[in-house]
Amino acid sequence: MTGGTGGIGLATAAGLAGLGARVGIVGRDRARAEAAAERVRATGGRVDVFTADVSSQREVRRLAQEVLAAYARLDVLVNNVGGFWATQHTTEDGLERTFAINHLAPFLLTNLLLPRLRASAPARVVTVSSGAQAMGRIDFDDLQGERSYSGQRAYNQSKLANVMFTYELARRLERSGVTANTLHPGVVRTGFGQEDSGGWMRVMLPLVRPFMKSPARGAETSVYLASSPDVADVSGRYFANSRPRSSSRASRDAAAAARLWQVSMDLVGLPVDDGA
Repeated sequence: MTGGTGGIGLATAAGLAGLGARVGIVGRDRARAEAAAERVRATGGRVDVFTADVSSQREVRRLAQEVLAAYARLDVLVNNVGGFWATQHTTEDGLERTFAINHLAPFLLTNLLLPRLRASAPARVVTVSSGAQAMGRIDFDDLQGERSYSGQRAYNQSKLANVMFTYELARRLERSGVTANTLHPGVVRTGFGQEDSGGWMRVMLPLVRPFMKSPARGAETSVYLASSPDVADVSGRYFANSRPRSSSRASRDAAAAARLWQVSMDLVGLPVDDGA
């Protein structure tokens, strides 16, 4: 599970470990990841720690190799990592940070682990999106925000990309025994966006924080999709509060989703395929 050292990710790890799963958590900082793992182990959970800065495709590839070496089978992949940056940042790969972390990192990691997931079927891919997907638009002419950048617009686009990726992945995984679903966790009390928050966020967060979900409640839908027998055969759906919901009209554009897949393959250096 990416983004597993705090907030929703840590709560998801704890929830799955509590159900008896052996969980692998990924974080940027080794000390923080180990501390998070110890919190879960203290309750009897089995947790492995991996470190990677997933803004770097080089590190995503290393992470995938370490995961494949550690696990002979993979039952569930939870793509949880995500972030918001008010100002534009460029990764070591020359990509806009929001798009790179929120969409391309899970896209690349999932594709690298997909052969093992297929071999482990039945298996599941769960990708954390956001209700912000409803405000998103994929600007194929300016995916990296080079012409004009807005932190909120970049975030909305990346969360829409999560949903479109899931739908296209589910289509490609039909009859494989591997399901792919995505979710809105709700508005949760975490450190989300604090690394580089906009002025409006700094003003509004203290006001709305008392009304936000706890991380444990925010993780409920992720845990449900990763473990519940009720959704063992459900694929290509968007969930909120552990119930299927309708995602935006833009997210259901199959042609755009296929195009996004091919563009993403090129951006992460994977061979462009025929959709099979």
